[in-house]
This record gives sequence, structure tokens and C-alpha cells, in this order.
Amino acid sequence: MDFIGTLAGPMLQLLEPERAHQATIRALQYLPLPAPPQDDPALQVEAFGLSFPNPIGMAAGFDKNAQVYAPLLQLGFGFTEIGTVTPLAQPGNPKPRIFRLPEQGAVINRLGFNGEGHGPALARLQAHPPRGIVGVNIGANKLSADRVDDYVRGIEAFSAVATYFTVNISSPNTPGLRDLQGEAELDRLLGEVMAARAKSGHNRPILLKIAPDLSLDALDAIVATARRHQLQGMIISNTTLARPGLVARNRYGTEAGGLSGKPLFEPSTTMLAQAYVRVEQQFPLVGVGGVDSAATAYAKITAGAALVQLYTGMIYQGLGLVGDIKRGLVQSLQRDGHTTIGAAVGTKAPYWLRQ
Repeated sequence: MDFIGTLAGPMLQLLEPERAHQATIRALQYLPLPAPPQDDPALQVEAFGLSFPNPIGMAAGFDKNAQVYAPLLQLGFGFTEIGTVTPLAQPGNPKPRIFRLPEQGAVINRLGFNGEGHGPALARLQAHPPRGIVGVNIGANKLSADRVDDYVRGIEAFSAVATYFTVNISSPNTPGLRDLQGEAELDRLLGEVMAARAKSGHNRPILLKIAPDLSLDALDAIVATARRHQLQGMIISNTTLARPGLVARNRYGTEAGGLSGKPLFEPSTTMLAQAYVRVEQQFPLVGVGGVDSAATAYAKITAGAALVQLYTGMIYQGLGLVGDIKRGLVQSLQRDGHTTIGAAVGTKAPYWLRQ
């Protein structure tokens, strides 16, 4: 576990970012792993009609093509999310397209939904059915003539193997994709996605992943639309187009793409709390953005998240970060007198609403 735990952390910082990522995927595919750890019962979460052994998930973007979902669950993640998968394979944007900003604990990426398409990911999930919670993050091809239809095709393709779906309309790296967050466009998209789910015969939870750069009026409309279509949850949030001062002064700070990591923590957590009060407990939320410690994961939970996802923090600290976070969460619950994660959800949302 010591070696595996360092993967994707300092050991790989000497490699170019995409090569480092590929090396991590290969290591997880071929290296022996320890038996899955037993989670403290206090970490169990009931959400979307599913039972999660712990609230820490691997965010989409790491396992784009469904190659390592089983090893990630074995390493102790409570759930993982493959993708974003698009109907057709596509190369994504030209390289270089990932830039580390280690001084800020951040990354800028403009990958552009690079991946092998539905076929290979589906084949892997069918050949090795997940023994745990594996979500499928679905998106649209860059050159698609009908992007809504691409999402429908994702539901149709993966309904028998996905534990849940994430409808990703918030990546900044596919031109025009965020337009689907507009009220009329979102209403059509969710209507067709929910109809496709009903037709599939598999009642998989549907989550919506949104951007952190929305106005509160736009957030109001999105939450209202999600509630009207009876979605099972929302993920808050994707990467940001904003460039805070320290980031902008970094050598890569002006690169185009979405910013993730430490600088995203405060704006994404504020957006999370704003969504929490608007959702009015009609469905759970997943908090993403700047999670790199037990303290930041617990802050997401107390701001309103039933579950938390990470990715960039792991790039700098390694895959062992998930175990550190879980141990710290148990201590935080005990300190605050909570016996479950659910008891802590949203307890500090008012603090974030004042930010």
C-alpha cells in the first residue's frame, strides 16, 4: 500500500502530466493491491437510493475509459465515476492540455472529453461487472449535430451497467456545452434524459453536474428545473474559468481551460451551500472542488454535501489521500458529536452563505 499510496503524487511529478496519469492507470491495472479496508460504520451514507460504504468518491476525469474502477474501489473509495464518455471516440484538444500549478495546489486542463467512446467503456463494464458503486458520467461529442441526443444515447448504452448517471453539461472545454445550463435547453435535455431512463427499464439515479461560475439567478433556474424533472441529485461543481490573482501570476496561470484544486475550494463550496438551501432536501448533493484533506472534505459535508469527490488533491498527495481523509472524517464527527455523516450535512451552510 505504501507504493500504491504514493501513486499520482510526488513520485510522478517529474513526468509530463498526461504521461504521469497514464502511468498511474497502468500501475492500478497490473500491480497487486491489498484487501479493501473496512470502513467505520459512521462513514456509511444513504443517498439516491444507494448505500455508500463511505462518502469519498473519485471524480470523473481520472478513469475516463472504465479501466480502473475496480482497483479504485479496492483502494477504499466509497464510489467512483467513469468518464466523461461520449458516443464516439474523439482525441480531445491539442496537446499540451494539462498544466500543473504546484505552488497553488492547482491544475488547469483543457482535455475536451478525450476518450475511446461508449463501446470500449461499455465492454469493460459488461465483462467485469462492478462490485461497488460506479457512476457513468455522460457527455456530448464536440462535433455532434444533436448534443441532447448524445446524452440520451449514453443513458441507453449504459443503463444495464451503471449504478448511477451524471449528466455533465459543465465542462468548459467543449465549445458551447455550458449553454445546456440555460433554462430552456436544460428543460429539454432533462426531459429527454428522464424519458430515456424510463424507457430503459432500469431506474438508475440521474445526477446533474454544474459549473461554479453561475450567477445565483442561473442557479435558481437550474435547481428549479432539476426539481421539476425529479432528478436524484446534483454535483457541485466542475472546474472554473476564473483565475484568482495568485493563479494568474503563475507561469501557466493564463492557459485556457478549467481550473481545479485549492483555488476552487471556496467558490465551489459557496455554490454548494447556495444549492443546498435551494434544493430544500429534495435530493442530495455531491461536493467537488479543492478537496485535499479531511478538513476540506468535512467542510463540503457541513456546507451541504452528502458525498464528496476528489481528483486534483490526489495528483499532489497520491492515492493514499482517500484513507487519510476517511480517518480524519471519523475524528471530525466524534469531535462535533455526530454519529453519522448524514447528521453533519449542511450544519454550517449559513456560514458559507455569508461568504
